[in-house]
Amino acid sequence: MYTTKSVLGLTPVVRQLESTHLQRIVEIELFYPSGLLGNEKLNLLLLNDGQDAAGLNLQETLSSLYEDQKIEPVVVAAIKASEDRLQEYGVAGAVDFASRGSKADAYSKFITLELMPYLEKEIGMPFLGKRAFVGCSLGGLTAFDIVWKNDAFFDLAGVFSGSFWWRKKDLKDGYTDDDRIMHQVIRETEGKPLVKFWLMTGTADETADRNRNFIIDSIDDTIDIIKELTKKGYKRQEDIFYYEMVGGKHNVATWSKALPSFLCWAFPRKTFL
Repeated sequence: MYTTKSVLGLTPVVRQLESTHLQRIVEIELFYPSGLLGNEKLNLLLLNDGQDAAGLNLQETLSSLYEDQKIEPVVVAAIKASEDRLQEYGVAGAVDFASRGSKADAYSKFITLELMPYLEKEIGMPFLGKRAFVGCSLGGLTAFDIVWKNDAFFDLAGVFSGSFWWRKKDLKDGYTDDDRIMHQVIRETEGKPLVKFWLMTGTADETADRNRNFIIDSIDDTIDIIKELTKKGYKRQEDIFYYEMVGGKHNVATWSKALPSFLCWAFPRKTFL
């Protein structure tokens, strides 16, 4: 057992990783919990759109949660997006109606085949705790897709205002809800990946309501993801946590307010009697 003082503080460092699959250099900001004793079960969190880490108050939030003894030690790798974000993010192997997401498969391979081995070598400790991937908006859809297809690498997916509207057909071209790509991927997946899900939306994420049911699309699309998951056998509360923030908007300020909830769900500090 370690004391609170053993995990107080953070040591952020920036690393650059040359990716064969993406054919570019990927910049990653790593947030290490300081004062580890070496006998902890170290957790890992990957964050898409790592360039927004400061706006998410990531460092301050982690430090506060450590000080309040609310989370276990976690190494956070904030992966900064490139100018090609709309091609690298998305659902691997399935571009949307505007041909976005053409490099999502390459990004997935970068994560599993390059970044994960690199992190274990860089940190020098195995990740024997939980391994999670989180993202906001399109980054959230991407994190969900990668976790869904790679449960050998990940245990948890976190999605803030996810772009679950991602679709094969434009609204003006005879769109139906069956054209949503991630929902279809879930339906067509054989078996049930051994992962859990934390999903968040804001009631002011947007104003669009394509089916005119007086519920904004971001909430509808996320609730429908949950319905697909429950059809697979996942249980609400046990496997799926849904957070609907009243007044929450589609921006970093809102997501920063939701971040502590996700971190406490993903990496809760164990209590000892």
